Amino acid sequence: MSENETRILVVEDEPTIARAVADRLAAEGFGVATAADGPTAVERAREYRPHLIVLDVMLPGFDGLEVCRRVQAERPVPVLMLTARDDETDLIVGLGVGADDYVTKPFSMRELVARIRAVLRRADRPPVGAATDAALSGAPVRLGELEVDHRARRVRRGGREVHLTPTEFDLLACLMRNQGAVLTRAVLLEQVWDWSDASSGTRVVDSHVKALRRKLGQELIRTVHGVGYSLESLEGAP
Repeated sequence: MSENETRILVVEDEPTIARAVADRLAAEGFGVATAADGPTAVERAREYRPHLIVLDVMLPGFDGLEVCRRVQAERPVPVLMLTARDDETDLIVGLGVGADDYVTKPFSMRELVARIRAVLRRADRPPVGAATDAALSGAPVRLGELEVDHRARRVRRGGREVHLTPTEFDLLACLMRNQGAVLTRAVLLEQVWDWSDASSGTRVVDSHVKALRRKLGQELIRTVHGVGYSLESLEGAP
């Protein structure tokens, strides 16, 4: 998908910020629409069908978290959240309702555009490399009560489908490819987020791991303190 075919919805109630973001994205070649409150954002997402939403957390009407819930319930779409609050609870809730990444205010336009492109690449990329020969053949991979279909990028837990964002799926797939090995945050940032600077992104890894645990089970991913994360082998899994 080329950038001039890519539609982005910017949801921000501060007119100066909304216009600055919209103008920069338009200058970068993206199609852009805007909304300034929660109800309008949901309606605009339904009409405009964006490929990505830049979504402020604090909005009139109802907040960005509720916007994300309602939009994702209708149609999965990548979401990059803007927040003025650097609070871990807000980040975990945002990721839990379907956001793919976040940027904390104040931010540079260069960083925002880079993050947007990274999220779009993850959403548009082909399925991540197979964890096993079964994945190569297209058969779903079983891990305990989880069933992971790499081709369709779908996950089921106990027979029920679990909605993962593109980033969450790629993080799970990366850990599955390296099952049993401990991956540092720097390695995960490079392989999943395409970030070369690990110093500014360790928290986003931690937040996504917590979101995965909430959706798929606390026992799935092991924290190796001071090092990184490892996917548990779950011996005896079918």
